[in-house]
Amino acid sequence: MKQKLRVRDFDFRLVILLFAVSMIGIFAIGSAKEGYQMRQVAGLVMGFFVMLLVAFLDYGFLLKFYWLFYLGNLALLVVVKFFGQSSHNAQRWLEIAGIRFQPSELAKILLILFYAQYIMKRRENMNTVTNIIMMIALFIPVFLLILKQPDMSTSIMVVIIFCIVLYMGGLSRKLILGTLAVMVPAAIVMLFLILQPEQKIVEDYQQERILAWLQPDKYALSTAYQQQNSITAIGSGQLWGKGLNNNEVGSVKNGNYISEPQTDFIFAIIGEEMGFVGTTVTIVLLMLISWECYYIGTKARDLAGRIICFGVGGLVCFQSFVNIGVATGLFPNTGLPLPFVSYGLTSLVSLYGGMGFVLSVGLRRPQPRPSGTISFTELIQEDMNVEV
Repeated sequence: MKQKLRVRDFDFRLVILLFAVSMIGIFAIGSAKEGYQMRQVAGLVMGFFVMLLVAFLDYGFLLKFYWLFYLGNLALLVVVKFFGQSSHNAQRWLEIAGIRFQPSELAKILLILFYAQYIMKRRENMNTVTNIIMMIALFIPVFLLILKQPDMSTSIMVVIIFCIVLYMGGLSRKLILGTLAVMVPAAIVMLFLILQPEQKIVEDYQQERILAWLQPDKYALSTAYQQQNSITAIGSGQLWGKGLNNNEVGSVKNGNYISEPQTDFIFAIIGEEMGFVGTTVTIVLLMLISWECYYIGTKARDLAGRIICFGVGGLVCFQSFVNIGVATGLFPNTGLPLPFVSYGLTSLVSLYGGMGFVLSVGLRRPQPRPSGTISFTELIQEDMNVEV
């Protein structure tokens, strides 16, 4: 039976939070690169339309096409590998009918949707060896295609997403702890090997980014230059910032000391021009968006809905953490956009599409019955259990 939707189940709080953080992004982008501002506005309008369209469709119906999501995702990444456009030594973009987009951004959302339905249909066999091997086997082609673009940062994000959906799907905690016991030491050894002069594990520029993060003074005039300028810009904003679109000669942004400030280092622009207050508001909004996704997930009607909410919320949370960590020197330079804030139409529209699924889950949460009522099925069961 089709569930009746109620206006009070629509999460207006989430929509307001999304609009607020997106507006911060639009103002910051306009100050960083004015020519990109109207494009971001167009992306916001498109994203809102996609979000509302998806929200009022039943996510359960859409998830019936989960294999189509997976195969379409894989097909786009394969096309990128052979026919994609290159920029900055990376082949990550496709142009179809004059529209240029980045399939790896869409891949994050499609993976969440695919595994949400895949895991729900196999939840009783979640921890069997066959099922775990199958889930990993399905993940590896997507991961490798993104990694070989090359796009280390996005490949790390899809690994994080994969771990989140497995955990929410009910993967055994013993298995998780056992995996961590192996992976953490292995990651340390891998980092040691990557830092060796003749290593062949990662690209040379990726190795140099890690070295620049560990030894910023040594690479201050080369690889660490942009990251150090980002830290300077954030600190120079002090409490209230220098103001959007300011003409201060001493501005890091105005001096063009940060390349592509509208994308990976948008947080530096917010820090310099909106100050500590602006950066704090941005962080709090992103945290509240993630929390709202988790809250909706706890009230989902089924496992697939819960995985979608926690997957999308986890994506926003971890990607924000990494982006801000890069801008403040906590992590090596990775190239991940700040969700809903950085310029990038594929990222923006994809994230809004993911939020549409979260809203759809919230609209279809189980509706509590009025106090004192009992269903026909429960009445029959009660009669059968009456002692004569």
